[in-house]
Amino acid sequence: MGTLYVIATPIGNLEDLTLRAIRLLREVQLIAAEDTRHTRRLLQRYEITTRTVSYHEHNKLARRELLLQALSEGDIALVSDAGTPAINDPGYELVVAAIEAGFAVSPVPGPSAPLAALVASGLPTAQWTYLGFLPSKRTERRAFLGEYARLATTLLCFETPHRLADALADIQQAWGDRRICVARELTKLHEEFVRGQVSDVIAHFAAHPPRGEFVLVIEGYSAPPAPSDPQADWQALARSRLHALQAAGIAGGAAAKQVAKELGVGRGDVYGLWVALNDEQTTTE
Repeated sequence: MGTLYVIATPIGNLEDLTLRAIRLLREVQLIAAEDTRHTRRLLQRYEITTRTVSYHEHNKLARRELLLQALSEGDIALVSDAGTPAINDPGYELVVAAIEAGFAVSPVPGPSAPLAALVASGLPTAQWTYLGFLPSKRTERRAFLGEYARLATTLLCFETPHRLADALADIQQAWGDRRICVARELTKLHEEFVRGQVSDVIAHFAAHPPRGEFVLVIEGYSAPPAPSDPQADWQALARSRLHALQAAGIAGGAAAKQVAKELGVGRGDVYGLWVALNDEQTTTE
């Protein structure tokens, strides 16, 4: 019984392949790759000669039995074009099939575009939600964004260059002018992070046409502060002033008159607080 190794590969910089990943890619009997031509360039960089077979969205059903059969004979590796397999690709279905067939599945951690963007974004990392690719159609995208409008976690999603402007406009409309970080071409030569409010980022890409691959990291929902209670505000201030005047030996009537004038409120209301203040002190004593 073989093991299916789910191996993360570089998202840009080829030096990000781990030592364990290199060893396993050499040792397994077969590598299931999203695009064998793309993966072969990585394998050549590290002089890995293991046989590859394509496994992608269009042939996943036909390839599944072949790969399960290969697992019965030995270990195989699953890789995507970039990053961690099974995230937004059919690798997830192969993992499920392997588990259901009784094979071991072992992750080989490494590069991940959402995590790379998150840790460099400057936005909270304690809790976050990955949304994948936003819907391409505006109506569906706006409905989708509406579902997450009050989610308090930091939000991550992928977007393409030709849809970025529309997506940012819809995010601003659905979620308001929150803080955002748009990460572009992560770990590549032209890596870039654009940070600010959504409106700032919209203006940036209006002046600089978007190119490359994008990860959006958006601040989660924060409930607006509750409106202050003017009644409670002046009463707290009045009690503080009355307490100070009492400590200075000022009589109740004079103290109430002075505080009422200072705060622009009724003398009778302030004197009621004076009485309550004295009652509290008497009870404490």
